[in-house]
Amino acid sequence: MAHQADMAHQPAQASPLDSAIRRAAWRLLPFLMLMLILAFLDRVNIGFVKLAYQADTHIGDAAYAFGAGIFFIGYALFEVPSNLVMMRVGARAWLARIMVSWGLISAAMIFARSDTVFFVLRFLLGVAEAGFYPGVLLYLTYWFPRRQRARATGLFYLGVPLSLVFGSPLSGLLLQFDGVLGLKDWQFVFVVEGMAAVAIGIVAFFYLCDGPARATWMTAEERAALAAEIAREEASKAAQVRHSALGVLTDLRVVAFIVVYFCFQVGTSPFSFYFPSKLAAATGGKVDVTIGLLLALPWLCSAAVTLLATAYADRHDNHRAVAVVLTVAGVLASAAVGFIGNPVLLVIAFCIAVPGLTSSQPVFWSLPTQYLSGTGAASGIAFIVSLGNLGGFFAPQIKTYAEYALGSGSAGYLALSIIAGVAAVILLGLPRSGPHRPRLADPAGAVMPPRTGPGR
Repeated sequence: MAHQADMAHQPAQASPLDSAIRRAAWRLLPFLMLMLILAFLDRVNIGFVKLAYQADTHIGDAAYAFGAGIFFIGYALFEVPSNLVMMRVGARAWLARIMVSWGLISAAMIFARSDTVFFVLRFLLGVAEAGFYPGVLLYLTYWFPRRQRARATGLFYLGVPLSLVFGSPLSGLLLQFDGVLGLKDWQFVFVVEGMAAVAIGIVAFFYLCDGPARATWMTAEERAALAAEIAREEASKAAQVRHSALGVLTDLRVVAFIVVYFCFQVGTSPFSFYFPSKLAAATGGKVDVTIGLLLALPWLCSAAVTLLATAYADRHDNHRAVAVVLTVAGVLASAAVGFIGNPVLLVIAFCIAVPGLTSSQPVFWSLPTQYLSGTGAASGIAFIVSLGNLGGFFAPQIKTYAEYALGSGSAGYLALSIIAGVAAVILLGLPRSGPHRPRLADPAGAVMPPRTGPGR
């Protein structure tokens, strides 16, 4: 009897499926997060070196705005082809290729001393990085069922705030190395951060694998259980709706997802391109280690809110409502930034704006990944990211035009915030369920691992 009582108090052994998901989380998410940290850092480090770069090269504000935004044109043009290629050649080789190529181009920014070279390299950086973010979002659906996907996406997305938590002071520190290796301070930032991406890209080729079937670090039972669950979810969605690669663009719900993501990118653009110089101007100094440390605070808040919001949304299955609340908070704080000149109040506003408009995004991504499947998922996710990311191209132009037209420095932030607020309105208008949404006793939604391509 005593033995039976002891047994009753022992925790139940995890099922092969739960164990497989746990193993996948520990194995993949930290590394994918590191990849995103480097990707985002190489995308936005132009914002940290803005003052030093313009002072040395004499590139004007209009040219800077165009160059900062043209990245997203190259990004948009190649997102969908990149994701479709990844389905054929496998995530391991393709994600590694993306990292190595974007790292080399980022390092080549040391040669961007003229408008033309600046524009060309920023465009090529977008081409090189195209497919990484939607590729990883698609990759996560190979490993994590719907019930765990928002949390998995949120953990991956922590790479964005963490890239600024560590990247802000790192970039500020690297700017102190003026003259090292014969490089100007802004050149040194590009070289160090670009080559770090190259190194991790090489490691990725040997570390990642293409799907659960090739996960030698799982037991056979775990591989079988996870593959069966992902296949079941894929079949349930495919029975409800199928999309061709281009057919997703005729689906009004997918179009709504694209517009929402576009508005998100418009709203978050100032965080990287203008917040560093805005805070430096408020303190009467320049972007240095102190500014970098202060700018790390909003991104620490974003990391904490992302963890809490994605877990809450998964637990209560209310992803849309959580995304709306976060978006509204972020929009109001971001609009206030344009009217604040006090550095302390600016940091407080940043600590609300940044979590609001960044933490809402991994919660939002649960909606399209629950809805899309197969080739439609590969192209649909890529279309949402590529067309939505055009918001990052238009945002600097909108900000510059609004400030010029209204003669007010606060008008630009207000205009971008209003556009970001449209995302909340559209999310509120999305039906909770529709004729194509699967209705299951155990809600599910994922895409199958790639059926072809090499892998480990």
